[in-house]
Amino acid sequence: MRRISIFIGMFVLLFHASCESKKHEKKDETKYLVSSPIRMDTSITKDYVCQIHSIRHIELRALEKGYLQHIYVDEGQHVKKGQQMFHIMPNVYQADLQKAKAEAEVAKIEYQNTKLLADSNVVSENELAMAKAEYDKAKAEVTLAETHLGFTDIRAPFDGIMDHLEAREGSLLDEGELLTTLSDNSKMWVYFNVPEAEYLDYITSANKDNKQEVDLLMANNKKFNQSGIVETIEGEFNHETGNIAFRATFPNPDGILRHGETGSILMKVPLQNAMLIPQKATFEVLDKKYVFVLDKEDKVQQREITVGAELPHLFVVESGISENDKVLLEGIRMVRSGEKIHYGFEKPEEILSKLDLYTE
Repeated sequence: MRRISIFIGMFVLLFHASCESKKHEKKDETKYLVSSPIRMDTSITKDYVCQIHSIRHIELRALEKGYLQHIYVDEGQHVKKGQQMFHIMPNVYQADLQKAKAEAEVAKIEYQNTKLLADSNVVSENELAMAKAEYDKAKAEVTLAETHLGFTDIRAPFDGIMDHLEAREGSLLDEGELLTTLSDNSKMWVYFNVPEAEYLDYITSANKDNKQEVDLLMANNKKFNQSGIVETIEGEFNHETGNIAFRATFPNPDGILRHGETGSILMKVPLQNAMLIPQKATFEVLDKKYVFVLDKEDKVQQREITVGAELPHLFVVESGISENDKVLLEGIRMVRSGEKIHYGFEKPEEILSKLDLYTE
């Protein structure tokens, strides 16, 4: 009986050792995919918070005192250049015009009579000049009265869309009182702030003379259906933020954009000789990114990296590895730092072609 127990025990130990050996062999036989970082020229898309402005956005104000007699438009309405919008009661200004015309007629008659006398040498040339001056003055008063009367009829200075009505019919208006605002939304000016370092990269690039094309991501997280062009850069940096304002112009044929909207500008920024690795080769520990790098003994070593930018499927690495390093691409969770592995090396160009990525 004792011999049987000893035999069974030895069998169990041999079986367990055999299983462990098979597991170890199987683990040693596993091959992991390894590649190297690649350096190449590419570009990234950066986004900047922006403010959207109409190409023309003005306030319409009353140029004369009086009662607001008629409003011919409504809030949010599209108006055409020259279209009548407001009318201020003109009675006083019509009376002033009639008075000015009457005085001009009197001055005209006096001038004509003085001219007849001057032609007959009855009055001097100075008296004729005085009469002529009075007549010219009277005519100027007529023009001034006509101008004041014209100010009672307020028309659209350009095609645009109205905003909120600030006064209602019957309101007593003071000179300069705000009536509404008018926006020309045929084109939109979009302002966004760029940090100083990025401004310097932009202004010193080889393509600085070519106008940069940008896209607009609207507040609903959808891309605007028109592309814009960066046309101007403001003259001074904001000393508090270290930024400078760029202005892009977008066509707005469908009138989707309106004054005061917000969004994000999407601008491609070129990267020269950037070091790229697949995102799947990285892992995070306490908000820091790491990769596994093979040493001379084919052992994996954990290495912290600094990521400068993100592309679809790729990271741009600023520091932590070199293009000669061999980086583990697969099986990251199956290995431990210091462990020796078997691997198969694949060229970074081949890895890149499998990522369904388009680079420039």
